[in-house]
Amino acid sequence: MRALIVENLEPDYGGCVLKDVPDPTPGPGEMLVRVRAASVNFPDLLMTRGEYQMKPTLPFGLGMEMAGEVEALGEGVTAFAIGDVVVGGAKLGAFAELIVLPQAALKPKPARLSFSQAAAYGAAYLTAYVSLVRRANIQPGEWLLVHGAAGGVGLAAVDLGKALGARVIATSASDDKLKVLQDEYAPDAVLNVTHGFREQVKALTGGGADVIYDPVGGDVFDESVRCIAFDGRLLVIGFTSGRIPTISVNMPLIKGFSVVGVRAGEYGRQFPQKGRENAAAVWKLADEGVIRPRVHAELPLADWRQAFDLLANRQVIGKAVIRPDL
Repeated sequence: MRALIVENLEPDYGGCVLKDVPDPTPGPGEMLVRVRAASVNFPDLLMTRGEYQMKPTLPFGLGMEMAGEVEALGEGVTAFAIGDVVVGGAKLGAFAELIVLPQAALKPKPARLSFSQAAAYGAAYLTAYVSLVRRANIQPGEWLLVHGAAGGVGLAAVDLGKALGARVIATSASDDKLKVLQDEYAPDAVLNVTHGFREQVKALTGGGADVIYDPVGGDVFDESVRCIAFDGRLLVIGFTSGRIPTISVNMPLIKGFSVVGVRAGEYGRQFPQKGRENAAAVWKLADEGVIRPRVHAELPLADWRQAFDLLANRQVIGKAVIRPDL
């Protein structure tokens, strides 16, 4: 089979190679899945440079989440049958024609979602759910400011925030992206952050946002501190800007807000029962059609570099997806 392998940690994906490798074989409790779609996530790009918190031993297969069809069952697998359509988190190895995963890592693909939508859904919406529901305890009618709203995790927060009854302000540095968000997801307001956003947010909300969802960091975090409401929750999702910001603790003291770190996967590992509840809630939303994951582009495995560049260059609205069957 063909698989995208990281052989060395280098900038500009220089250590990544698409190559032929032996087909994997499922062991006890595992399944062999033919990958129909695998979504590109920011951590995938970081791992090619060794900059993500998870640092696999070289060489390793890349790709964290996928959807596909079951081709073979290992001993003891009873939850699925050959031919079932499934979706799951792989952590590694999803950018390939075949992948072996434990049955516990897979779920039935929601019928409402295509393979590409299903592959693009899990990690982004789980991050949004843990952020908004578990960490922020967001309430209907509260103002939610979503930064990087056109990216995968940002768009998931816009979509989920609306479903939870929040009043959503979506931000981006691109008017074109904001137009798509406005047309397809109808946030309560959109803001271009190129020239700042503090005064606009305060005017829209009547004083400040109750919850701020920040996967960007850097200057965006700094300005967010200045437009958050008393008793607000500033959610730290990531640092796509490249700069990890700092804050003087007198600011949350004086303004009475909380800075809340979010690691959705780690939350589930620390609180296994809540983790299972989170996953069940997220996939129930998909089954019911409450949310709408957006696929920006579908590219064949041979064009993996183009898919990575779309994300790295911030050209994606939603998710870029690799399709090994194209």
